[in-house]
Amino acid sequence: MSRAHTLRLAAIVALVGSGVAVASARPSIARPRAASTAVADYEWRLPPGFPRPRVPADNPMSEGKVELGRRLFYDVRLSGNQTFSCASCHQQARAFADALPRGVGSTGEVHPRGSMSLANVAYSPALTWANPNMKRLEQQALVPMFGESPVELGLAGKDDELLARLRGDADYPRLFAESFPSDAAPISLVNITRALAAFERTLISGNSPYDRFERGDTSALSPAARRGAQAFFGETLECFHCHGGFNFTNTVDFVGKGFVEVEFHNTGLYNLRGTGAYPADNPGLKEHSGDPADMGKFKAPTLRNIAVTAPYMHDGSVRTLAEVIAHYAAGGRTVHAGPNAGVGRRNPYKSGFVKGFTLTPRERADLLAFLHSLTDSSFLADPRLANPFARPAAPGAAHAAPSGAPSRDR
Repeated sequence: MSRAHTLRLAAIVALVGSGVAVASARPSIARPRAASTAVADYEWRLPPGFPRPRVPADNPMSEGKVELGRRLFYDVRLSGNQTFSCASCHQQARAFADALPRGVGSTGEVHPRGSMSLANVAYSPALTWANPNMKRLEQQALVPMFGESPVELGLAGKDDELLARLRGDADYPRLFAESFPSDAAPISLVNITRALAAFERTLISGNSPYDRFERGDTSALSPAARRGAQAFFGETLECFHCHGGFNFTNTVDFVGKGFVEVEFHNTGLYNLRGTGAYPADNPGLKEHSGDPADMGKFKAPTLRNIAVTAPYMHDGSVRTLAEVIAHYAAGGRTVHAGPNAGVGRRNPYKSGFVKGFTLTPRERADLLAFLHSLTDSSFLADPRLANPFARPAAPGAAHAAPSGAPSRDR
């Protein structure tokens, strides 16, 4: 990357990079109270009981900006070789994650970590697996666009080319002008990130069978799922300590919240040579803090729609939810051979909540039933979040085009 290009991107980051302060706090499981928003003219359509997301003052929500962001999110012209879009790694049918253990960028480069779900990302004050400094969606959007280690969308050094593509489109000049009416030159990198962030803040999921049960529909959960919920929120399994609250993660923020919660945990996934180390390409929070005690600490992601986001963990090394439960039941994972060999339950940096437990076969099935009850089918098929470039199904076709598929055909 040239020095001029680096300085130019640094200026963009400075424009979009301010955010809320990081803090830590004990988890809670109570649903928060809804609070007023500073953006009174935008209708959020939030699930009952959900609070309003925080919105940066310099990027207020609007219907036009959200729709512009949706088009950009699915547009392959936002990659250097015009083969990938944001939706290539964040697919609606998979709660805006993908099915790969580790992400693969537009050039074929395999990433060290898997794609995180974007469901309810509007409530997250820390946006990646282990970087506490990535706080704003506007700031984060620059990473997949221009990052070089790893390459995701592959736009490094091609920002002028990207802007030219959008300026030459039949629709974008009007859509940008309507979304940013006070800007003399509205098609800009800053406004691209603002529109993408506005759309991402609308990816809100809160209509699962568990939610409907919590709202009074006693038929929404099976007896097994109810028993699984009791185990999940109990002190024996400890699950809720890291996956509590309305979003099933304790890293959360919203309008009216008194303090921001950001938490990272070592779950005993690795313990190389008995030293507590993780593989060199994934040291977790330690990579950013420099503190040896932060080795292997990653953000606990939301569990909403968790049944459709396999494989699991930051590196996709656990294939199924049943294997996830087995990992926590053992108090950590044992890797018997190879470069990552070690007994994870003995990792000296492991969270005190990962102590291990014993379940009967029926109790395991109950816990799985509860985790599956967190799937919000309406969110996974909401046409307001779907690919606007998807072609309608041909007459007589067995299936319509997948609503969340990446738009590789432009």
